[in-house]
Amino acid sequence: MGIAEFIQGLTVQVMSIAWLLFLITWVIGWAIKGSPIPIHRVKRTGQSLVEDAVLAAFWMALGSSIFALISYITSSIYQPMPPPPQP
Repeated sequence: MGIAEFIQGLTVQVMSIAWLLFLITWVIGWAIKGSPIPIHRVKRTGQSLVEDAVLAAFWMALGSSIFALISYITSSIYQPMPPPPQP
């Protein structure tokens, strides 16, 4: 296992956890925002959670797209060293 595969696997794991955290935060935010609690401050907290989750999803999507583009470019440019000439 090379360093590139290790970094790619680690990136996939971190992004999976981040997307799961986004989904949980988004669901909790909507549940708080839509709850029949008459306290306006609690509903604002739910709205804030939803807004933060959507903003985080945007940045995760942008970051993962940039990482995938860089990975694609480096894998297409990288060529293994040719074997040394044989006499």
